[in-house]
Formats: sequence, C-alpha cells, structure tokens
Amino acid sequence: MFYFEDVVVGEPLETPGRTLTEADIVQYVGLTGEWEPRTTDEVAASLAETKGRVIPDLLPLCMSSGLGWRVPQPPLAVLAFMGFEWKFSLPLRIGDTIRSRSRTAAKRSMKDGGVVVEEREILNQRGEVVQSGRLTLLVAKRPRK
Repeated sequence: MFYFEDVVVGEPLETPGRTLTEADIVQYVGLTGEWEPRTTDEVAASLAETKGRVIPDLLPLCMSSGLGWRVPQPPLAVLAFMGFEWKFSLPLRIGDTIRSRSRTAAKRSMKDGGVVVEEREILNQRGEVVQSGRLTLLVAKRPRK
C-alpha cells in the first residue's frame, strides 16, 4: 500500500493504454442508466455535432481510475474521494485508446491522513489531451506500530 507519507509532490505517473470498446459503453450505460442518444443511438449521433457515436463523457474519467491499478507502484491508500474539477476537450470514440498521465500537485497533512491533490490528463492514441483536471483525495497515513 502507498500511504500519505509516500506521496511526493511533483512525481509523475503514467498508465498503460486501454482501447475503448462497444462493451465498455454497454456496461457503463447499463450501470448508470445514462442512455444519451449521442452514445447509444447511431442515427441520432450521426445528426449531432459529433457526427457519430461518442464515448460517454464520464467513462474515461472512471476508467482512468482503473488504469491506475495497472502501474508497478502499489495502490494509494485512498480513504475518500473529496472532489474534482474536470474539463472535457475532445470526444472519444469506440476504438480509441486512452492512457492516463498524472502528477501530485499538492499535499496537506492532517491528524490521521492527508489531502492529496492530483493533476490528471487523459490522452488518446495520438497523445492529445482529451480530458484533464484535478482530483482531491483523502489518503491514509501509515499505520502506527
């Protein structure tokens, strides 16, 4: 486990890539109920500004969290997700491959844990930033012996 004391401000972390599939959309929409026509209706999406179906906006953010489990570093001991500021820059489509790049922007110690602010970017297969923002996490301190 990676604790608050292990977090280094400015330290970068990059995940491996993952290709987005039809199954990802089906599972996400089934779980969330987000039946948005631009993601689930080929005809409606072809008439929209996006000129075809796109990946649901929050799916890449959720997947970037999962991609964090595919790095060599031990998992961060997150106690709570405190909030985020997020920007959507470019649409993603089935067949696009995403990866996540992040760095710790700040950390603040508290009694039994600490607040960690992470700046994260989600990139497509061309290296373009498609989403970006800041996540604020409450992270556990190392257990006392």
